[in-house]
Parts: sequence; structure tokens; C-alpha cells
Amino acid sequence: MAGIVLNVEKRERTGTGGARATRKSGLIPGVLYGGPRGAVPIEIKAKDVEMALRSGKFVSHMVELNHQGEKQPVIPRAIQFHPVTDLPIHIDLYRVEENSEIDIDVVVHFKNHEASPGLKRGGVLNVVRHTVKMRVKANKIPEEIVVDLTGRDIGDSIHISSITLPEGARPVIRDRDFTVATIAGRKAEAEPAAESAPAEGAAAEGDKKEG
Repeated sequence: MAGIVLNVEKRERTGTGGARATRKSGLIPGVLYGGPRGAVPIEIKAKDVEMALRSGKFVSHMVELNHQGEKQPVIPRAIQFHPVTDLPIHIDLYRVEENSEIDIDVVVHFKNHEASPGLKRGGVLNVVRHTVKMRVKANKIPEEIVVDLTGRDIGDSIHISSITLPEGARPVIRDRDFTVATIAGRKAEAEPAAESAPAEGAAAEGDKKEG
């Protein structure tokens, strides 16, 4: 668990007008999903959510929700941000049990670029998947999937089967060995001027014929 505790209250005011009033009170409206209790509208202090976001351990991590002393592990599922201020304005949370399995997107990072012959020769890393949906224990959500580029050459495709995955994690897609990235050659440079346009002499000769 990320060590983040959010104190929440049940939100009485719903709808667009209710959400607007909630924000004016320094709170962020949200919805708590999952489990037999169904969806419950909630509100959280904006400063608590902003602090959790700054920690870097909020999104896609299990955190603890506290409602009047009753605690519940949850996963942040979706956060909506203001288009101008970039501050959070709505949050969806999902109830989980610590040992339950969940499906979650895990970010993909690449290392050892300098050890890739293809990249050293001017190739380009083409990232097909920036995240991979993984099935993991709720209390053991990995920070990242690391792809080692050592020895990768132009024309190579990096499939999920060739990547060392975090312990206890497995891809949700099981019926195919999907591609995570490829090493592609750079596109050909612009064609030489002699091939793209007639030489000055040829152009002059053409002018004479027209005359």
C-alpha cells in the first residue's frame, strides 16, 4: 500500500450543480465504486488529493480511504483535471481487498539505450505500448515494467514474452504475444537535388527547345 490515507465524507449534493458547490467548498467530488455497496458519491478535501498526487504514489496504487473511522483499501481509477489550472476536479475510486487480483495499467520504461546496436546506428525506438494492462495483487502493484534494450538491432520487435515482468504480475492479454516496441531504421533522407529537380543545364536546354 502507498501509505496514503484519504478522509472522505458521503456527498449529499450530486449532479453538475452539486459538484460545482462542492468544489467551491474546497472539496473534490468523486464516486466510490465496487463491492456490494454499489456506487457512493463522496467528497474529499482538495488539498489532501493534491498532496497525494504530488507524492507520486497515488495514481494506480492502493491507498486507504477513511470514513468516520471505517477504513477501506481503494484504487484511484480516474482523475479529471481542470483544463486551465490542471488541478483535480473529480475522482473515481474503486474498492478492493488487499489480496484480491485487479487489472491495472502499468507504465513501460526503457533502459540501456546506449547498448542497443540499432539505436547507435541511427535507428529509432518506436514505442507501441506506453502502458500494459497487467493482472496483479492489489497490494503488490508494480511501479513499472522495464524493457532492456541491450543488443536490440534495427528490425527487432520486442514482444511481451521477451520482457522480464514484475514478480506476480501477468498481462491481461494472454492469447497473443503482442508487441511492446520495435527498433526501426530512420526514414530515407531527402532525395538528392539531381533526382528531385532538373539540373540548371537541362532546364536551359528545355528553354531553348521551347523557344
